[in-house]
Amino acid sequence: MNFELMEALQVIEREKGVPMDTLLEALANALVSAYKRMPDAAEEAFVTIDPDSGEMHVYAQELDEDGNVTREWEDTPDDFGRIAAQTAKQVILQRIREAEREMKYEEYAGREGDIVSGTIQQSDQRYTLLSLGNVECLLPQAEQVPYERYEHNARLKAYIVEVRRTTKGPQIVVSRTHPGLIKRLFELEVPEISDGIVELKAVAREPGHRTKIAVWSNDSNVDPVGACVGARGARVRMVVNELRGEKVDIVPFSEEPSEFVMKALSPARVKEVRIDEGTGTAEVIVPDYQLSLAIGKEGQNARLAARLTGWRVDIKSETQLAEEEAYANQDWAEGEWVENEAGEMVWKPAEGGEGLTAEAWSHGDEPTEPHGDEPAEPHGDGVDEAEPHGDEADEAKPPEAAEPEAPEADVTPTEVPATDSEGTA
Repeated sequence: MNFELMEALQVIEREKGVPMDTLLEALANALVSAYKRMPDAAEEAFVTIDPDSGEMHVYAQELDEDGNVTREWEDTPDDFGRIAAQTAKQVILQRIREAEREMKYEEYAGREGDIVSGTIQQSDQRYTLLSLGNVECLLPQAEQVPYERYEHNARLKAYIVEVRRTTKGPQIVVSRTHPGLIKRLFELEVPEISDGIVELKAVAREPGHRTKIAVWSNDSNVDPVGACVGARGARVRMVVNELRGEKVDIVPFSEEPSEFVMKALSPARVKEVRIDEGTGTAEVIVPDYQLSLAIGKEGQNARLAARLTGWRVDIKSETQLAEEEAYANQDWAEGEWVENEAGEMVWKPAEGGEGLTAEAWSHGDEPTEPHGDEPAEPHGDGVDEAEPHGDEADEAKPPEAAEPEAPEADVTPTEVPATDSEGTA
């Protein structure tokens, strides 16, 4: 019986990959529990199993108050072989399941960031199950590409984002939207990337629509863009096919921000890039006919370029730039609109002075202000020093100096202002 048991354990070790020591340890612990349930069993005991012959022995122990062993003897029951056979089956099956779960977890525990290829087993609105053979992956709805259909038994590549340990085994969460999927796909198709000659410096992606990648070559004799595109576009075509038609733009990386932004806006042609490091903004000037291409559909090209470069991209046409510069060169009045005591909105100049109403402002009137030290009101002996002008000057003339036609007009004579000793009106 012991020989048959050991032979069974050896088969399990080969087929399931569970170490023999693990199986023997689990069986010994189960036999100790079975022994303690027997009548007249000692409180403390342990079981030894010979890994070669399979012989099993039970040793009982007596302990003192400090936990030290004071006595030890063999107490193997006569029918312990039958008990061992019944216990072994349960223990082995349980241990096999635990060992398999642990092995699966250890296999994928450190593989976050890797790419896996599996078969679609089940798909619904909440998630999709991807079988890797010995384990299943979970593709949540949040990690799925919009409008991408997953057909049963179809092959699919995905990016591992997390490996969780659960009581039912490892739970592997994968993604089809992660930018890392792009990097791993190019590593599979482009040997220069795997060899370290070409590097993927940055990736910006809108899953299902468009992706931009920036590449750099550590060898001056190797064109990084050409290496990723391949002969007649063969390499990049394989990536696009795996992404189910998602467009991929490959641009050369540059340590010069203005040049990098210019390349990132490809396929649009950029005339000039102005970098403002203080605000982190890149002002891009493009010809008028290239404005819509630089911005892209619903701003997609500009968004991806901003994510790829890390700069806030502000795109302007040459006409817009000329208008802004002309607007900035104009002189503008400084002040603010405030509400006066009458409840009217008046313009208050920044340099001070009387406010203007909206009507006066629209006519371009200037606020009336006193000039110098001359008072605006009459003073002294009541002489008005204001200088008459226009029709008032004609009416202010003495009668002998008036025009001959004046007496014939039916006009009420105005009062002539008083004159001082110097004759100043």
